[in-house]
Amino acid sequence: MDLQAVHDLAVAAAREAGAAIKGYYQDSYTVTDKGEDNPLTDADLASDRILEQRLKDAFPNTGWLSEETRDDPIRLDQPYAWIVDPLDGTREFTKGIPEFVVSIAFIVGDEAQVGVLYNPITEQIFSGIVGVGAWYNGQPCHTTRHAELDGARVVCSRTEASKGWFDPWKDQLNLIPTGSVAYKFGLVAAGLAEATFTNKPRNAWDIAGGVAIIHAAGGRCSDRHGQPYRFNQPNPLKDGVCGTNGDVHEAILGVMKQQG
Repeated sequence: MDLQAVHDLAVAAAREAGAAIKGYYQDSYTVTDKGEDNPLTDADLASDRILEQRLKDAFPNTGWLSEETRDDPIRLDQPYAWIVDPLDGTREFTKGIPEFVVSIAFIVGDEAQVGVLYNPITEQIFSGIVGVGAWYNGQPCHTTRHAELDGARVVCSRTEASKGWFDPWKDQLNLIPTGSVAYKFGLVAAGLAEATFTNKPRNAWDIAGGVAIIHAAGGRCSDRHGQPYRFNQPNPLKDGVCGTNGDVHEAILGVMKQQG
């Protein structure tokens, strides 16, 4: 499999889907509630249609897992799979906060090998191929080498921050409340933060693209127990999120353990 070709296709698809999202962002759209404060908009669905057409048509015998598409278990029998979130950060989108991305991951076996994240409003694009490199807005990027918990920049959930979940560490960590799980991963990969973490479960489509990019940029990702992620599994739900520059990973896992 030519992963560079996969990467380039994913970048083009993300930009096309992002253009559709931007059109809705600047106009009117319908919002429905999927439950548990999980909105769905016309932009999510338009992006999903574009991604499915562009990516599945190019690689027809590849598995498919999307937040907005009915899961087909045939993906489990495929050696390759796409895992996408057509619009990660829909809540921010509906509130007019430009912290959301199109997220695309290409899975080889059970590992995320290619990732692309695109914010169509800020026009930030993060991408990576594991073992080759990572790019931020087309330029090579690498995670930081900040090795201390003190002063580490942590992109965190606004909701969790507002509930005081980080209060015991607020004088130690440089907390940056930010929308979209995937967007946070991109910021870590680009060296704009040292870590992002939450003990709350997250789905594969929230994190797979970001996991590939952080790994490609020299960082480390795991669940809250420090175990590496395995993708294209029957259950897409993952036990917590820890994405870091690598150097602060164990220290962040320690914070997560204290958080409970």
